[in-house]
Amino acid sequence: MDSISLIFIFCVFCFSIANSSTLGINYVSPLLEIQERERAPSSVQLTAAYDVLNRLIPSHFSSFQFLIILKEYCGGEFCFNISNLPGSAQDGSPEIIFTDQLLLEAGDDEVVLMLRRISGTTAVDILSGLHWYLKYWCGAHISWSKTGGAQLASVPDPGSLPAVQDAGVVVKRPVPWSYYQNAVTSSYTFAWWDWERWEKEIDWMALQGINLPLAFTGQEAIWQKVFKNFNISTSSLDDFFGGPAFLAWSRMGNLHKWGGPLPQSWLDQQLILQKKILARMYELGMTPVLPAFSGNVPAALKHVFPSAKISRLGNWFTVNSDPRWCCTYLLDATDPLFVKIGKAFIEQQLKEYGRSSHIYNCDTFDENTPPVDDPEYISSLGATIFEGMQRADSDAVWLMQGWLFTYDPFWRPTQMKALLHSVPLGKLIVLDLYAEVKPIWATSKQFYGTPYIWCMLHNFAGNIEMYGVLDAVGSGPVEARISDNSTMVGVGISMEGIEQNPVVYDLMSEMAFQHRPVDGKAWIDLYSRRRYGRFVQPMQDAWNILYHTIYNCTDGAYDKNRDVIVAFPDVDPKSISTQQTVLNYTHDQYGKLYLRRATLEEPNDSYDKPHLWYSTSDVIHALKLFLESGYQLSDSSTYRYDLIDLTRQALAKYANKLFLDAIDAYKLDDLHAVAHLSQKFLGLVEDMDILLGCHDGFLLGPWIESAKKLAQDEDQKRQFEWNARTQITMWFDNTVEEASLLRDYGNKYWSGLLRDYYGPRAAVYFKYMIESLEGGHGFNLRAWRREWIKLTNSWQSSRNVFPVESTGDALNVSQWLFEKYLQDLGSHDQQAS
Repeated sequence: MDSISLIFIFCVFCFSIANSSTLGINYVSPLLEIQERERAPSSVQLTAAYDVLNRLIPSHFSSFQFLIILKEYCGGEFCFNISNLPGSAQDGSPEIIFTDQLLLEAGDDEVVLMLRRISGTTAVDILSGLHWYLKYWCGAHISWSKTGGAQLASVPDPGSLPAVQDAGVVVKRPVPWSYYQNAVTSSYTFAWWDWERWEKEIDWMALQGINLPLAFTGQEAIWQKVFKNFNISTSSLDDFFGGPAFLAWSRMGNLHKWGGPLPQSWLDQQLILQKKILARMYELGMTPVLPAFSGNVPAALKHVFPSAKISRLGNWFTVNSDPRWCCTYLLDATDPLFVKIGKAFIEQQLKEYGRSSHIYNCDTFDENTPPVDDPEYISSLGATIFEGMQRADSDAVWLMQGWLFTYDPFWRPTQMKALLHSVPLGKLIVLDLYAEVKPIWATSKQFYGTPYIWCMLHNFAGNIEMYGVLDAVGSGPVEARISDNSTMVGVGISMEGIEQNPVVYDLMSEMAFQHRPVDGKAWIDLYSRRRYGRFVQPMQDAWNILYHTIYNCTDGAYDKNRDVIVAFPDVDPKSISTQQTVLNYTHDQYGKLYLRRATLEEPNDSYDKPHLWYSTSDVIHALKLFLESGYQLSDSSTYRYDLIDLTRQALAKYANKLFLDAIDAYKLDDLHAVAHLSQKFLGLVEDMDILLGCHDGFLLGPWIESAKKLAQDEDQKRQFEWNARTQITMWFDNTVEEASLLRDYGNKYWSGLLRDYYGPRAAVYFKYMIESLEGGHGFNLRAWRREWIKLTNSWQSSRNVFPVESTGDALNVSQWLFEKYLQDLGSHDQQAS
């Protein structure tokens, strides 16, 4: 039986279409009814859906017929329906929609065709159905361009598309909303996007079933107009807005001015872009979420309204509490001015955009703790925040990130309830932002009755690291929804940065339509076939290893990439613990991997040690299987991306080991070994840069060039490029001898960055280690910091150009690096375990 047939069998028997509901859905039903009435006309949605189809697979534009249907046809739920629809075409009839041309009967005057109809309650649902059909009947895969793009080679030619079962396929959403984005994604990933890139992303959203995306672009231009009405000059806002790469943290009140000021041309072009984004989202039947006022205000407001309750916040990660960019101003929500500004902001958005979907995001307390924990005070804050929205939009609903409940001990049950119950039931929706690792719904009695969205956070800062918790993703949303007194109203993807780990996002987006927990083993087997468009046994075996190791992290630690290459330790080498984690796994009788032994010494280092949650020997074996598959798959962009990513992952962990070996040698005063190991480490960094240069998804050049492309003149080019370089390196605020507290937070494994920055930085550190041993004195930490920071400042201000297109053969380079660094290590580790 071929792989496509197996996919058909999997689809027929594994996808539930049962009805479902939760208490939370009942609470938000008035909003759903309003949005249903205000959604774009069917004709507009259909045109938008056909346009997506044409951009995705133009060769099959005539192979599908789309239809908008009422929710009543789906039992009152959102759904899509895939069916075979016989039709006929008279000779000379131009109005016929030519669909999949499976010829059933032919005569002189009439041709009977089998049409492939996909109907849905919105354009997003139709496109979700299209994606579902391409995935599970045609073995296709759709990913971001940077992670390999769409694998559509497995889709049969028009006229040969497979039929679905006679009764058709109906798939209902178990909850109405599929949410997308994080408040900081706008900076970590979207900072330099133009309309061309946004159009691709909105297409991707629709195909993945996303119908509740944040829409944060261009809000600075709105704020400029709002604050002008409160007598705040344009020049005063130069001190308020951050630079283009730091707007997320400027919006949240964490910093001000850093990377700015914003040119007027930037403000204007971003507002134009936002209007295009919103128009397309509305055309597809999406519910874009607009921002609301959180209390973050410019310093000048304090002078215009001296009696207002405006407090200065504490330091947020600056080195010396530098007032030039830290310690922003917050207007107390209990002050009458708060409601006036909140109302004015939403009214200005409605004036500019012509409409809204009535859902507004506001995160007043995200990393900004209230000054007192009195429940009545907290309740009054929440009520006033919502009042500012409702005064402008009587149908307003507040959407809030629940990250504060995950990390801030301030929010004990009494304080949580005070905030969550400060607005009418159904008027506040909480994002359980990190539910795949630390679900709050389970420990807060379903957010004390408040509707919430189960979210997968997954990625921090857009770091490139193979990581995931697939079993939790495939079961967690279902467990939450069917739990007693569930108030869940949606599923969400709330990563800080995208364009990495496509397997995780493929599964998570699918959970918007899954009614039962997903069998991870069966799902991953199908994924490997869809990802590359064919069945290759070694790849099947490799993905089974990755599923049980890299993609099922169960230690409860969040993954913030701190590999030594991209997050170099800023400590004396003698203070670094070299006790390494040893993880070994064993198989049970069913083939499931279980942790057998773990040895870990808790270090006292002043830096974050790299996270390792799997057996490196198993992953090296998976890489070997990837390489064995290369002769069959080297023409696949998805394969080349995955091969490079897996090779990078294995080499990065090997680099961590090399570094610790060098530290061990340093502690033993072994100059020769330190010199040898440091050169091996630096050589590895150079080699990895070559590897990453073999795929467009791992290049530094596009990030910098896209920043420069948005500039209007040379000064702006210089400013925007500095923003782009700074965010991925030192990030924010340093002195001559003290690095930024957020250094390397936004680190990236990008070709150009390794060769041009990470490698030279490591070389400086090793130089001082060697000088220490040669001179018989301690490590000169101050000298190292001065030189490293000088190197960083110089690199951030430099203007050298990096390639925007990949070169080199991914398979050959990966094979070379495997043989050079990993082959003996893998066999040795396998024998040792």
